[in-house]
Amino acid sequence: MGSIRPSNIKRIAEELVEKNSGTFNNNFDKNREILKGSLTGVSKRTLNLIAGYVTRYVLKKQSRLKKEIEEGTVTV
Repeated sequence: MGSIRPSNIKRIAEELVEKNSGTFNNNFDKNREILKGSLTGVSKRTLNLIAGYVTRYVLKKQSRLKKEIEEGTVTV
C-alpha cells in the first residue's frame, strides 16, 4: 500500500497547476525542474512530493477530460 500525501502538499500542487495550467505536464523530471525555479526555501523531499502530486494531478485532469469528451459532456 502506498503512503497518503499530506493535505498541504496537495493544496500547494493543485494551486500551482490551476495558476500555471499550460506549464506542467505528465513528466515528473520536467515538473521538478519547473518547481525548482519557482519554489525557494523548500527541502528536496518536499519539492519531490509536490512535483509528484503535480504530475499525478495533471494525469487525473487529462483522464477526466478525455472521459468527458467520450461521453459528450464537456464543460469548458
